Amino acid sequence: MADIAMLLDECGSRLEGIVKTTVCLTGFRYREPVHRTMGRRPEGVPYVSAGLVVSALTRSEWQVEIDATAVVPADRADEARERRAARAAERGENL
Repeated sequence: MADIAMLLDECGSRLEGIVKTTVCLTGFRYREPVHRTMGRRPEGVPYVSAGLVVSALTRSEWQVEIDATAVVPADRADEARERRAARAAERGENL
């Protein structure tokens, strides 16, 4: 979840902003540890979650893939856009 939190922060959201997740597992045996980890989120923040057991993921070494959809407050989205543009400018890139 740390990777998801980092990506959400870059976009101006947080774990609390997640409204839907889709969890793909390469085996049912991974369900309990994944759901235990995903359960460590703020109380009272409801979201929809779907779980799938699949034969393979994008990278063969992966056992779990999580797709998360989150809301981004308008004021935080503007700030995040400005931060990304500044970082891109430092690298000599255009967004």
